[in-house]
Amino acid sequence: MNKMTRRTFMSAGAAITVLTVGQLKTKPGRAQQSPIAQGGGSVNLYSARHYDTDNALYQSFTEATGYQVNLIEAEADPLIERIKSEGANSPADVLMTVDAGRLWRAEQDGLFEPVNSSVLQEAIPENLRHPQGLWFGLTKRARVIMYDKTKVNPSELSTYENLADPQWRGQILVRSSTNIYNQSLVGSILEANGAEATEEWARGMVANFARPPEGNDTAQIKACAAGVGSLAIANTYYLVRLANSDDPAEREAAENIGVFFPNQRDRGTHVNISGAGVLKTAPNKEAALRFLEHLVSAESQQVFAQGSNEYPVLQGVPLDPVLESFGEFREDPLNASIFGRNNEEALRLTDRAGWT
Repeated sequence: MNKMTRRTFMSAGAAITVLTVGQLKTKPGRAQQSPIAQGGGSVNLYSARHYDTDNALYQSFTEATGYQVNLIEAEADPLIERIKSEGANSPADVLMTVDAGRLWRAEQDGLFEPVNSSVLQEAIPENLRHPQGLWFGLTKRARVIMYDKTKVNPSELSTYENLADPQWRGQILVRSSTNIYNQSLVGSILEANGAEATEEWARGMVANFARPPEGNDTAQIKACAAGVGSLAIANTYYLVRLANSDDPAEREAAENIGVFFPNQRDRGTHVNISGAGVLKTAPNKEAALRFLEHLVSAESQQVFAQGSNEYPVLQGVPLDPVLESFGEFREDPLNASIFGRNNEEALRLTDRAGWT
């Protein structure tokens, strides 16, 4: 997505504007006035989430508080650069991303304001939020091993590390190492096993690729169902979407795929987050905090779970039925901030291993 879109949500519950703001061309260091509101009963949200179902969250917040939500959507990196270029004049109150690695990048640029909220602390497990309250996980995303049910017995699967075993030669489907989801996964393995062992693992993974990395997680799952390879690495919600699709071919593909949660006998399965933080230059800090607290309410967490098929951070919230059918699993308790801290080294070693 190379452009930004703007929408405004009001108490009537409708999006009254949809327009293209255009490609980001602001030079770093130069503040630029944004077309969205500079205050006055509003929250200005810069979001890298592109789910129409999130609109219900913004509308319910407006209905509950009276605050209008002004939304700008784009990929995370352009949004971060935009906030930096806008400087002290930025109207942005909240930055929301789909990966802890992107939150870490914004954190390193000094964009977030520490937040002290008992509501957020009680709702969100400690490992899914920044230790000093700079950002907070709003949903969980398990990155799992998916397999062709006709070719793989799940008893053969065990850990992420085992995917480097020669028994899987030519069988693994995964997207590029430039993808932040894979970078965070490798960052978690790096934390568990160290650089040398992780690079050796990455080389083994590359040797086992069914094809050069291409496409998103959906592409890996579909290729697995089509017999291109027998294993795919993907986030669970991608499979849920295929299973719930209106397209019979996509539903059939999903039926052929099983889900395996790796590392259940040691550290647990890698879990990333979609999260958000209040910006240091936010003109509406109180409203921004109330917005984050709204997103971890039981009602909002159910919208996340049912709408975008992610795992809620709040315990006790019902899951999407397909997601629930995958079963319970042990999660890696590693703090999500580690994914960002290890990102640079993770990218270096995957490059050296030939994982393009």
